[in-house]
Amino acid sequence: MADRIRVIFSHLTARPELRDGANTTKTKYFYTLDNPRLSDEQRSFYEHNGFLLVKDLVPHDLIDGWRDRFLEIVEGDTGSSGMITKMKDISMRGVAGVSGERSVNKIQDFVWDPKLCTHCTLPQILDYVECFTGGNIMAMHTMLINKPPDAGTLTSRHPMHQDLHYFPFRPAERIVCAWTAMERVDESNGCLFVVPGTHTLSLLQHDYPEWQDGVNKMYHGVRGYDDHPRTFLPMEKGDTVFFHPILLHGSGSNTTQVGLDEGLVRLDEGLVRLDEGLDFKVGLDEGLVRLDEGLDFKVGLDEGLEIWKFRSRNVRGQPVNL
Repeated sequence: MADRIRVIFSHLTARPELRDGANTTKTKYFYTLDNPRLSDEQRSFYEHNGFLLVKDLVPHDLIDGWRDRFLEIVEGDTGSSGMITKMKDISMRGVAGVSGERSVNKIQDFVWDPKLCTHCTLPQILDYVECFTGGNIMAMHTMLINKPPDAGTLTSRHPMHQDLHYFPFRPAERIVCAWTAMERVDESNGCLFVVPGTHTLSLLQHDYPEWQDGVNKMYHGVRGYDDHPRTFLPMEKGDTVFFHPILLHGSGSNTTQVGLDEGLVRLDEGLVRLDEGLDFKVGLDEGLVRLDEGLDFKVGLDEGLEIWKFRSRNVRGQPVNL
């Protein structure tokens, strides 16, 4: 019995090298899998930098439909997607007469929304995801992150963080995030930035940033890396960037002052991510991870496996029983 208990516990406790994403092998490729979709040049770039930008990957007509659906949801029409959670920017707390597209800064768990979920199942996205996760793919965490013009509080910033901080599943090397631009994004409206090569770090401690005007709920960040050189990723509509869950990344504030009626939206997913943004930027952030290789789970998490089952969806290959 004691031996059996030790075996069970070993499956529940992630090994340190998988927990922090450290490269413990000397093979040429560690973070990507053999797949003709990626060239040797692309694989080497991802292995060295922890991210890969693919230009004009997502059809623009699909992006326009996702934008319209986002606007419906933030104005109160969730349709069959009652599980979606909407969160408001803390700078808009107590402010009356503000539209949903101006005040809602995050939508979570759209994986079963009939319109937005098409990003999770899009072949153009999954063909690349498979190069990092393998053929059995689950969408694990979906978010829409909206970034209206900053109200002067800088709460539209997203602190530098690692996505693995939010995920209980492992191994990190079989998780990937995809972020698709729905309009041109650049430094002026708070595009994504990354710190190349940091995907080889350990999972770092995350805290609420010590920002003068506060920070939005669940926007955790790492400390001690603010002075590290960062690479901003300006992107055009339909571009998609894939990145490792240990890679340090974040986004700046939206400093544009486009009129409310001219605002556009951006979507962003947990390990499949879309983005858009002139006036408004929203992100569908969706986690895609291969779950057929004996996942390990952290012990003592507030969110149990049943919650992750509810939030996840099989999008390619064989479904996996968490």
